[in-house]
Amino acid sequence: MNSYDKNTTKRIHNIKYRFIFIFFLIAIFIISLLFQFGSFMLSADEPPIQLPNFSKMRGAITDRNGQLLALQTKLYNLSATKTLVTDKELCAKVIAPLIGSSEEDILQKLTSDGSNFLYLKKKLTESQKAIITEAIKQNNLKGIRLEEVINRTYPENKLASTLIGFLGDDGYGLSGIEYSAQNILSPPEHTEGYDGKGYNVFLSIDNHIQYLMQKASETAMETWQSESLIFIAADAKSGEILGYVSEPSPDLAFFTQSSPEQLLDRPANYIYEPGSVFKIFSVAALMDLNEDIEHEQYYCDGSFSFPHSNLPAITCQTPHGTVTAEGIIQHSCNVGVSYMSETSSNQAFYEKLREFGFGQKTGIELPGETSGLFANPRSWSARSKPTIAMGQELGVSALQIVEAATAFANGGNRIDISLISKITDNNETVLYVHTPEVESTPISAKTAEKMLEYMATDNGIAWRASVSGVPISAKTGTAQMVLEGQKTYSKTDYVASCIALFPSDNPQIILYLAVIKPQGNIYGSVVAAPIISEIASEIVDYYGLNRDGSINIKHSGIVSTEIGKKIILGKTMPDLSGISKKELQSLFDQSLNPYQYTILIEGDGYVYEQKPAPGEPLTQGTKIELKLK
Repeated sequence: MNSYDKNTTKRIHNIKYRFIFIFFLIAIFIISLLFQFGSFMLSADEPPIQLPNFSKMRGAITDRNGQLLALQTKLYNLSATKTLVTDKELCAKVIAPLIGSSEEDILQKLTSDGSNFLYLKKKLTESQKAIITEAIKQNNLKGIRLEEVINRTYPENKLASTLIGFLGDDGYGLSGIEYSAQNILSPPEHTEGYDGKGYNVFLSIDNHIQYLMQKASETAMETWQSESLIFIAADAKSGEILGYVSEPSPDLAFFTQSSPEQLLDRPANYIYEPGSVFKIFSVAALMDLNEDIEHEQYYCDGSFSFPHSNLPAITCQTPHGTVTAEGIIQHSCNVGVSYMSETSSNQAFYEKLREFGFGQKTGIELPGETSGLFANPRSWSARSKPTIAMGQELGVSALQIVEAATAFANGGNRIDISLISKITDNNETVLYVHTPEVESTPISAKTAEKMLEYMATDNGIAWRASVSGVPISAKTGTAQMVLEGQKTYSKTDYVASCIALFPSDNPQIILYLAVIKPQGNIYGSVVAAPIISEIASEIVDYYGLNRDGSINIKHSGIVSTEIGKKIILGKTMPDLSGISKKELQSLFDQSLNPYQYTILIEGDGYVYEQKPAPGEPLTQGTKIELKLK
């Protein structure tokens, strides 16, 4: 073999060894990758779950006195990564009875095709979490995890539920204040000054008044078999809403099961013709446009016709004879207000009613508020002005009616209404306080005073709204409802309503009730006025407003009370007699209720009856019933 052949052979061998070496390196690299992948797949740690991006501590919602209506608590979701569950049969056998499921169902989920990650059960309580954690540990279950999630608790369930709203699983409000105050309760992550804790919203409502109104509303719904109902109470001077009822309403413990009828926010979103209640605004507007007509006399023979026209006449049930502005209000005279409307131009009348706020949103802190329906005079017919004057041919919301009525209590100034009293941070530093603002001045102080006199219940049709010992100004209404999708009125469907301001000489409170489609009777003076009387009387006593002949007792005005008391539940039942509802809210703090007792609170005020009795033993999950008055 010559030198060329030797060198060639040597080069071939070198190339062969290099290939073997490179192949060896590649093999080591592949084995290393397979080892790392296998280690990852066999690891007990699942991939991190992306939780919703919202505040770790959402602010609370309370009533004006700090009574909790919505607060944050913790729940847990039980999840599985199927490829990491080494013994699926054992997992199903252990977990099924702990979450109220069947072994077959869990096994089917763990062995089915599809996503590798799944939830076995959501929203488990602290006690359920503790039991499941122990079961996972004792049985050495792999691929199962419990993740903490934010939960919203609504201690009052149905009370003011339409107003409060509801929080979705993603941490964002779905309705009510939970929706409209989302960025206050749970500020965006990069908000200046945000420290991970949301701000607390103090609503303007008073839970005691809200409770009284809601109970009266439920009774009225049952008595009159009505389709729905709206009831609002407001502080006449500040415009703050003290009670806000929309029936039917959802129970926040079962919000996702609510019907569309329960979810409708009627005070803000429902449009209807107000009927004769509206006469207090139209008469006030006309008097303010022409002060000389206060004592003008109009003759009501039961019909107001339109000469040289085929337009239908405006009628009264019975002739009222000669009436003035005062008589129009006291007798609710359609014919009289029709004649009175002729003293003004269409445009001037329209603009004055716009100053009352009709045809525009109040701007209250709720989503989806309606502007109502109030056509421009350019589209009015010859019948429009007198028809509008008696409360037809326009659509309003209940909130518009209440805000417009503030003008009578504030010397002619319309005050903005509000549902938020104040906002605080977690150190109880007050960041915002509602202060009333004048929206417009539709009438003079003199006209406002006259209207309160005309509305006095002593002589008028609204006498059933009277309150013993307290002068009250009220007006009732009975409005025919327009047939849906048509331009004609129903012969059976009505809105029975009543508005009241009291005390008449210096109104502090406004009440407005509208009962929609009552059965058996349709008149506001019969259906709505007595309920106004009942709640007004309760509010008079609650706020200590003077009644004629009542005895006034003076004191220092300072009442001692224990602030911030927390109730910790142990293994025996404490004596909760005399404990206020506000103090009972600490029972919903899971850290103070480690044994997960079920708490049921009925009524308002202070505990007068409890089950179990003081000293009786308590076991895991015991139901504790507390009755208050």
